[in-house]
Amino acid sequence: MIHSVLQIFAFQILFLVVYDLFLKNETFFNLNRLYLLLTSILGFALPFITIGYIQQKLPQEYVFDLPAVLIGINTSETVSSGAPMLLPSLLGLWVIGSLISTIFLIRKFYKIAQLKASGTSEILQGFKLVILPKTNMAFSFLDTIFLGENISEENKANIIAHEKIHIDHKHSLDLLLFEFLRIIFWFNPMVYVFQNRIATLHEFIADAKVTTQKDKKQYYQNLLSEVFQTEKISFINTFFNQSLIKKRIIMLQKSKSKKVMQLKYLLLLPIIGLMLVYASCSDEMGKKENEVVQISTIDAKKEIVDVPFSVIEKVPTYPECSGDNESMKKCMSTKIAELINENFNTGLAEELNLSGMQRIATQFTIDKTGRVVDVRASSLSHTSELEAEAIRVVKLLPQMEPGEQNGEKVGVLYSLPIVFDVK
Repeated sequence: MIHSVLQIFAFQILFLVVYDLFLKNETFFNLNRLYLLLTSILGFALPFITIGYIQQKLPQEYVFDLPAVLIGINTSETVSSGAPMLLPSLLGLWVIGSLISTIFLIRKFYKIAQLKASGTSEILQGFKLVILPKTNMAFSFLDTIFLGENISEENKANIIAHEKIHIDHKHSLDLLLFEFLRIIFWFNPMVYVFQNRIATLHEFIADAKVTTQKDKKQYYQNLLSEVFQTEKISFINTFFNQSLIKKRIIMLQKSKSKKVMQLKYLLLLPIIGLMLVYASCSDEMGKKENEVVQISTIDAKKEIVDVPFSVIEKVPTYPECSGDNESMKKCMSTKIAELINENFNTGLAEELNLSGMQRIATQFTIDKTGRVVDVRASSLSHTSELEAEAIRVVKLLPQMEPGEQNGEKVGVLYSLPIVFDVK
């Protein structure tokens, strides 16, 4: 799961980098709007999309995730949970964050309702107008334009024309989409960045539409002629956003982008293609398994809970193991767990003054000759001594009978987490 979250971050950052470098300064505002909406959703979806054709075309090396080896941990507690020990706390944190985000959203709706109740309303053609007393605020939400009574009559006409564009183009729905994404993915900073980018783009769209009917210079002079107040609500289209005024004036002065520049949007195709290949082929190193091998050094009791494996015609065979594929997989898991349990120097953690749960993610390959090669390890504590010990123990694995696929010997890559608790 953590690997998937990191992929989401990486994909969304890449989409935003492409936008900022190649698209943000172009005047294809509607295409940019589509780009931001599409890529914000794709960033969440792509890590969970795998293409079977791509997986079938992988080189002849097959990846298995071995059950985690837990050393010195209460077996009954871990088995009863049926999930990694961190999962309940992370789930609780996510729920709390989502509840807080929901409360903030409700508070924003309540604030708009208060403003609406404090003003005088009238229904005009295609929208509602609410005049707010003793203020010069100006913004729109859904089908309603809110205007402060202190705004000059000349500016009111420009503002209404501008905010009417937001209403006609349903810009509030874009912003509400990100508000709901913020409830689910409140921990993802990219959601907030996407929302900020599209809010800026909304202003460019509205300005561009209005200035086809009005004088540009007079329009942006009117932007600067008021002492503005800005209502801090993230899903409204606010006219008087001081941080945006300069950007809007610069964009108003730009010439229209040449149509040939639309070819930049084709960059999206190879980027999505590469992301799909990565999502289809990536192995989650050290990922949290749903089921684990339990080993206790306190007593001789050992319990094995099977885990799902990738499909291969003939898996590598550990010495003294026999039977069908599933039997040999389970037997290999048991033998590897026993070897690591017997040989891993857990006292090393105490010598290094480490405490608490120690997790080491290891990878190794059983090559076409059955030898264990390319052993690697990384630990959450980034302790080189623990990683070296894990590599030493994994290298004790005996030579095995190699795996086969389509009648040919193949290399098989294994990931093996080792976890133990330092009391």
